[in-house]
Amino acid sequence: MAATDIARQVGEGCRTVPLAGHVGFDSLPDQLVNKSVSQGFCFNILCVGETGLGKSTLMDTLFNTKFEGEPATHTQPGVQLRSNTYDLQESNVGLKLTIVSTVGFGDQINKEDSYKPIVEFIDAQFEAYLQEELKIRRVLHTYHDSRIHACLYFIAPTGHSLKSLDLVTMKKLDSKVNIIPIIAKSDAISKSELTKFKIKITSELVNNGVQIYQFPTDDESVAEINGTMNAHLPFAVIGSTEELKIGNKMMKARQYPWGTVQVENEAHCDFVKLREMLIRVNMEDLREQTHSRHYELYRRCKLEEMGFKDTDPDSKPFSLQETYEAKRNEFLGELQKKEEEMRQMFVQRVKEKEAELKEAEKELHEKFDRLKKLHQDEKKKLEDKKKSLDDEVNAFKQRKTAAELLQSQGSQAGGSQTLKRDKEKKNLGFL
Repeated sequence: MAATDIARQVGEGCRTVPLAGHVGFDSLPDQLVNKSVSQGFCFNILCVGETGLGKSTLMDTLFNTKFEGEPATHTQPGVQLRSNTYDLQESNVGLKLTIVSTVGFGDQINKEDSYKPIVEFIDAQFEAYLQEELKIRRVLHTYHDSRIHACLYFIAPTGHSLKSLDLVTMKKLDSKVNIIPIIAKSDAISKSELTKFKIKITSELVNNGVQIYQFPTDDESVAEINGTMNAHLPFAVIGSTEELKIGNKMMKARQYPWGTVQVENEAHCDFVKLREMLIRVNMEDLREQTHSRHYELYRRCKLEEMGFKDTDPDSKPFSLQETYEAKRNEFLGELQKKEEEMRQMFVQRVKEKEAELKEAEKELHEKFDRLKKLHQDEKKKLEDKKKSLDDEVNAFKQRKTAAELLQSQGSQAGGSQTLKRDKEKKNLGFL
């Protein structure tokens, strides 16, 4: 019998029976609390907003501490995400807090792709958790969960409307993270302008289909306060780590020439509401929503891309092994198909290369024959010219020999005549 059938029968046939005495499983909540406290908790916050809106100051104010960090400049060539992790302790509860800030967001002239590094960062954390979850030997109880649990989106206090960059970014992020919009430095505009600004922001978010995080109202213990706080979104906040003496108390406040703005005074800003909703009331729900909604959506899409499904075309449940075998066979089929295509392409290219080489060889032979014939013609011309020169040289030699012979004969004839004249002169002298 299949396990699902057994579970179904157990569920259908389950009946309630009374206990005769104390057993002890009512201590399970205490056991769970003690185990959770001993292991500690983690919470990851993503602060998205333009440079200079007070993101770092608000984090320091929220957790009543001073986080170390380098101030951001307006000269960043692109958006960079800077992550810092801190270990906090309150009473006997430990919290591993990770704050991720978007350095350079909104500082570029072309802001079209400003949201992409943020989306890639969130997906990278989901992917890291998924890879850890798919391991054969998992260590999820000691794994540092880096998934973003809450995104505080800082809105500039313009008093008019949301910027297109804000709408596009929140639309890209609403399916990946719990977005809590807040109006930063809300003391920069008047109360009446702030009220109109909140209404305008809410209207634009609804009209553009941006889904922000809604505080849960299904739990009766927090339904009333969460329902009330949902109506106050987006929160108008002020951050300050400076303490001033107001009356007889030291309070976090901002001093201006015209007066003092108290951070924890609900008549001045919504900082207390934000702290209550984010940390004291709904921190666990934010963690749960991240895992059960946003991560599950990413996981489902990833597994579907890999070919895994819950049911087959006949709406029957799919086992992991069957899915793996089907995907493996599909992959092997595609591999064989690609291999055959590559083989045919290789054969075709070899044939084309052979034809090119044969054509080149033919051209080389023709060129060789032309050069050979040209060489033979040149050789014949040179031989004919050489023969002609040889004939001329022989004729010249013959003429030279004949000339030398004539010159010799002329010299001999002249010598005999000179001797004859000398004899005649000598004979005349004797007479």
